[in-house]
Amino acid sequence: MNFIKTEIDGVVIVEPRVFEDERGYFFESYNQEAFFKNGITNNFVQDNQSKSSYGVVRGLHCQLGEHAQAKLVRVLEGKVLDVAVDVRKGSKTFGKHVAVELSAENKRQLFIPRGFLHGFSVLSETAIFAYKCDNLYCKASEFGIAYNDEDIGVDWKVPQDKIITSEKDRLAHKLKDLTDEK
Repeated sequence: MNFIKTEIDGVVIVEPRVFEDERGYFFESYNQEAFFKNGITNNFVQDNQSKSSYGVVRGLHCQLGEHAQAKLVRVLEGKVLDVAVDVRKGSKTFGKHVAVELSAENKRQLFIPRGFLHGFSVLSETAIFAYKCDNLYCKASEFGIAYNDEDIGVDWKVPQDKIITSEKDRLAHKLKDLTDEK
């Protein structure tokens, strides 16, 4: 596996070593020893999967407080633009984001540490998205920032008139609303 650091400390692109032949392919999507050697020592306790169609934007979400989650995300089918936004208090990259194309074809994964908002847009006809979390989901700790917050400025690579999102995501907070209580 190749672990590629991004411009935001803690966010890491993981490229697996893929073995292909006439039967298809094989790769390790997770190897605890390799992850630990590269500083990712999280204990993953929950796996999630979603299917979405072109233009869907899911995010930007996180869990707050003791229920914060680190995530290891990947695409099983299709292609997405995956986004991690730094909302760690006192971080020199607070409000900055990393956007990485993840696809079934490139088999890349993105590790997103605790203290980041997460979201993705679907760039293919459909996409099946899977992720590991290092903490269990808690609805009461759920928090979101609007996907189209101008202070973050994500280019979701989907025309505005083609974006499909939930009401919850359209009505989410703005980055400037983050306070010390959150």
